[in-house]
Amino acid sequence: MARRALAAPRWLLALAAGLAAALAHPPFGLLPGLLGYPLLLWLVDTADEARPLRSAFWRGWLAGLAYFAIGTWWIAEAFLVDIVAHGWLAPFAVAAMAGGVALFWGAAALAYRLTGATGLSRVLVFAGVFAAFEWGRGHVLTGFPWNLPGETWRAGSAMSQTASLVGAYGLTWITLATVSTAVLWREGRRGRIAIGGGAAVLAGLFVWGAARTFETPRPSPGPEALRVRIVQADVKQAAKYDPAHFQRIVEAYTGLTARPYPGRPADIVIWPEGAIPAAVNDYLAPGTWTRRAIEQSLRPGQVLLVGAYRYEGTPAEVRYFNTLAAVRRTADGLEPAGVYDKHRLVPFGEFLPLEDLLTRLGVKALVNAPESFATGPEPRPMTVAGLPPFQPLICYESLFPGFTRRGALASGVAPDFIVNVSNDAWFGRTSGPLQHLNLASYRAIEEGVPILRSTPTGVSAVVNALGQVDAGALRLGDTGVIDAALPQRRSDTLYRRHGDLSFIVLLLVSGALILRIRVVRALKTRQKGVKGGQ
Repeated sequence: MARRALAAPRWLLALAAGLAAALAHPPFGLLPGLLGYPLLLWLVDTADEARPLRSAFWRGWLAGLAYFAIGTWWIAEAFLVDIVAHGWLAPFAVAAMAGGVALFWGAAALAYRLTGATGLSRVLVFAGVFAAFEWGRGHVLTGFPWNLPGETWRAGSAMSQTASLVGAYGLTWITLATVSTAVLWREGRRGRIAIGGGAAVLAGLFVWGAARTFETPRPSPGPEALRVRIVQADVKQAAKYDPAHFQRIVEAYTGLTARPYPGRPADIVIWPEGAIPAAVNDYLAPGTWTRRAIEQSLRPGQVLLVGAYRYEGTPAEVRYFNTLAAVRRTADGLEPAGVYDKHRLVPFGEFLPLEDLLTRLGVKALVNAPESFATGPEPRPMTVAGLPPFQPLICYESLFPGFTRRGALASGVAPDFIVNVSNDAWFGRTSGPLQHLNLASYRAIEEGVPILRSTPTGVSAVVNALGQVDAGALRLGDTGVIDAALPQRRSDTLYRRHGDLSFIVLLLVSGALILRIRVVRALKTRQKGVKGGQ
């Protein structure tokens, strides 16, 4: 009974560690919460001696449970949009998401404990093991790299610039390694030196990042600069399920698109993912009033990029895609200019794993389309005549480090900018859309290119190549447009050239320490055996 009483505070501390680490992320921004990581390291190091591995796993899982509950609670909003069909799933979805993803933290704590790391080196071992499992979280099944520890730093800040060198996963290793040195404060002089070393690394990266952000890239001068208009109509997701709102939604987008310009008209107009609640095949079909309305809202030569769903195939076998469609206004009307079909789909949101089984149980995908979406081809930059190449990222795709780089390598075409259309209206006025903006902005830092981001209800923004918001932003609940020149791209970043190579090197450092621990332990065991034999 006494042992159980002593153990209970450790479980509570594990929850507190995850809570603190989650609150360090934007939009909360409580950076002292990063001390949750050394607290978790201490908890795993002091796991119950009778059942150390089991204790380590559960402490890691509890920390992850709190971390992901705070970081993803807003997914409940998506299930409340169509409350009759999906409302009953909301509490189960939040619990399953937080508890399921927390398994990666539990497994990481268990794996770290298995290394047997002690002394000062355990900080780097901890960083390597946890960063490796965070990479796994971003890749297993479809991957869910939401709120990586390295993305704790506000995008555009001095510290976030490190992502241009090592990416978000490498910055995760660095963040964990440096802040976790705090656990060494009882290790005497060597421990204090290690803490000072961690602080020095953070200070050095801060100074370097501040110098990098000193000269913020500005739009290319002169009349030839590409100009954009981003449209945010503040259309709530629930309104898209009511046919009575359809005409009002179309008029909202076309009315904003047709607004007078303060200067030269835009070359590109961007509408968000799911802007019009119908298939783009239908509302852009020849002879429809919707096509005429959209055509009349655009000026000759303008290209409209609109997030929509489309279908193809025969009546017997129809496939639906989440698409970014490009159409150009010409003297003769609208003409297709290209499509990009989303490659990374959201499980349960856009498709159902084990669809036949789950459909029989009454579970449906949340997508506002007749069927689940089909997976689009591997990512490629989009080329539209008269425009520089750009990489579309539809909603969830903006979470994945290296996604844009992968498309550039596969196609041999390096994009000049990223277009990120997202339907964050699913998540209402919660922390979710604000977090999504921060995470998407890391892709600009990694790749050294600006991002044009459009959502129905916020946050829409022009993000420069440093991850900073240029030309203002349309916040949650705003209705309006952003008229801006495309910010300049940076010279190729180290991450754009080499991808996760730097991250792999950091993992090898941790791996070498683990190997050393194993070798030393084996030698000591052999020596004991020799002495025992004598």
